[in-house]
Parts: sequence; C-alpha cells; structure tokens
Amino acid sequence: MNEPTFVIPLWADLLAVGLGGIQGALFASGFRGERRLDLLGVAIIGVVMGMGGGLIRDLLLNTTPVTLQSNWYLLTATLAALAGMLMAGLFHRMNAVIVGLDAVVIGLFGAFGTSKALTLGLPIVPAVFVGVCSAVGGSILRDAMMGLPTALMHVGSLYAVAALGGCLVVAGSYAAGLELTTAAIIGIAVTTVIRLLAVIFDISLPEQRALYRRKVAVETSAIPIAKS
Repeated sequence: MNEPTFVIPLWADLLAVGLGGIQGALFASGFRGERRLDLLGVAIIGVVMGMGGGLIRDLLLNTTPVTLQSNWYLLTATLAALAGMLMAGLFHRMNAVIVGLDAVVIGLFGAFGTSKALTLGLPIVPAVFVGVCSAVGGSILRDAMMGLPTALMHVGSLYAVAALGGCLVVAGSYAAGLELTTAAIIGIAVTTVIRLLAVIFDISLPEQRALYRRKVAVETSAIPIAKS
C-alpha cells in the first residue's frame, strides 16, 4: 500500500474553524437568566469551539499545533464568533441551525483528525481515536468552560457515535485502498447524516437514555428536545 499523502488544505481547515466558531457563538448566545454571557464570553466560546478540535488533534499527535502557526486560524475563529453573535438575533430559538452546524463541524474535525493520524503512520485504531477526540474536543471544552453537563456524556443523540462512525469509515476506506481525500469526504458525510438523523428521530443509546437526557436538556435550556 502506498504511503498516504493527504494534507489538510488550509481552506478546509479554516472552514472547520469558521463553522465551529459560528456554532459555538450561536450556542452561547442562546442562554438566558443566570447562564447568559456577555459579548466577550460568547466570543471566547466561539473561538474555543473553532480551534479546540484542531488543538486537541495536534496535541495527541505530538505535532506543532497548526492553529498556532498561522494568523488565519485565530482571525477566522474570532470573525466567525462575531458573525455568530450577529446571526443569533436572526436565528433566535432556531436550534436546528445549531445542530446542523454541529453535525458538519464534528464531521470535519473527525475526518481531518483521522486522516492526519493515518498520514503520520498511526495504526487504524489509534487514528480513529484521535479523530473522535478531535471531533468532540471542542464541545467538551465549551461545556467545561460554561459549567454545563458534558454533552458527550449526557445529551445523547449519538453525538460520539456519529463521530466514531465517520472516523471508522475514513480509516476503513483507506485501509481498503481508497484515496485518503475521498475517504475523508465520505467520512464527513457519514458523521453528518448519522448525527442529523439521530436528532430528527430522537435516536439514542439505551445507556444514554438512562442518564435522564431530557431532564438535563431542560436544565441547560439550550439543547433541542424531541417531542413525544
């Protein structure tokens, strides 16, 4: 098998950062009451969401974080967060927008993380692990900073499972001989579709339902709840 030559294009990496920044700002802007954030707080959450996945990916791979090697990453995350704040008024109470962006973001970071790990020579299982951590890392940092129950553990809707599915597709497709770039695109699509279908049809693992997901969602006042 030929050695992988996949390199994350700058525009694609910035796209993931930008979408993450917008999604994080939209999420943070939706809080009311004691949990509401000022403009700086919303901007910080947006930047964390935009850059968190890439930072965690590169730290796990023991490589220099690419997000700190160019001015464009921080600028993109900041501008995206500001755009997210401006859009919050237009998309008031539109949780579907947040969920949709979230699905695409975890797909992008998961596929990029897995692909970069494979490029550096990691075996399939560790490469998938890096991809999943990259996909969900931004949301974990967001929830920790906002003092919320970690969505990965409590919300359900196959959040981590969607990321895992996409990363497995990337690694499996490459192992089967598919070009890594094509495998990454397919992996992004798989993660996005699984996540959206899980939210639309309220699909969740039994163990996650046992954690009273709906009660947690009501308490955070920011996570969409499927109606019975």
